[in-house]
Amino acid sequence: MKRRLLPGALLVALALGVGFVAVRRAIRGLAQPLPLRAVLVYRLLPGESLGEVATDLHRRGILAAPHTWAWYARWRGEARALRAGEYELRPGLTADGLLEKFVKGEVLLRSFTIIDGWRVTDLLAALRRDRYIVTTLPPKPVDLMAKFSAAGLSPEGQFLPETYEFARGTSDIALLGRAHRALQRVLNAAWKSRAAHLPLHDERELLILASIVEKESALPGERRKIAGVYLHRLSIGMRLQADPTVIYGLGDRYDGHLHAVDLRTDGAFNTYTRAGLPPTPIDLPGAAAIEASARPQITDALYFVASGRTDGRHVFSATLAEQNAAVRRYLARMRRRAARGKRAHP
Repeated sequence: MKRRLLPGALLVALALGVGFVAVRRAIRGLAQPLPLRAVLVYRLLPGESLGEVATDLHRRGILAAPHTWAWYARWRGEARALRAGEYELRPGLTADGLLEKFVKGEVLLRSFTIIDGWRVTDLLAALRRDRYIVTTLPPKPVDLMAKFSAAGLSPEGQFLPETYEFARGTSDIALLGRAHRALQRVLNAAWKSRAAHLPLHDERELLILASIVEKESALPGERRKIAGVYLHRLSIGMRLQADPTVIYGLGDRYDGHLHAVDLRTDGAFNTYTRAGLPPTPIDLPGAAAIEASARPQITDALYFVASGRTDGRHVFSATLAEQNAAVRRYLARMRRRAARGKRAHP
């Protein structure tokens, strides 16, 4: 009887040995680099099964042994753990590394940049143009801030200019929520660390001032001084007379030039005809403009005008007479520049 069992036992042992060798060889194969000659972006769709993913990877020439890869995932208990999204596959990636990437959800991150000084309409248009962001908002949403528990608040100025990373399929609302929370953090921190005796009542007024400073300051080094000029005016009850606020109030009627009649025509955003700050921000100010407005440079200047040079600097003046002289110099430079242009292009 024992003699009869011996060949059967040998066959079982042999089969187990062959199976062990095969499994070990398969696992070793999973540790070999995939045939990737260049960076490849692979999209794993929501709801795709392990088998479907393995088959697709094989069809694309990425996996040589899809059944082995799928078996390995099941053996590890990760058959249903693959996460949908875009993945960046680089040369040198192994089959087991690919599985780990899918399970951990190490998706490719795209970036979206909100530019300092954009209006909220610019932001919404840019979101709609981005093919990796899912559009859920209409072109002109009504009470946008209600989606962020701030119903009735103007969305202007409420989103921090910054570069945000996101995974494909992120919604416009999700990205705006991040930008709004980032703005609140920066604004709260700036308000808490503000200089003493600012003629501002709350964070809302700080944000409005920062939006004006954002439009007026072409050079980072001038932000704090420009903020100081406007705060000086506010402290003595002088009108801000800020051109960007008038331009904002004109909306679609602005033709690229401010006319004398525009400055005389009263409106909520005309700081030539109305004292104090406008009712809302006029753009999306960056963190630097917010911080400059919270900690301005103390100055006796009440006026500033472009120098007319190519460096973007301004000339600051404490008196109207000094300002008028600076304006005359600016106009003279512009005339000379125009004359040179005519000579160069007769």
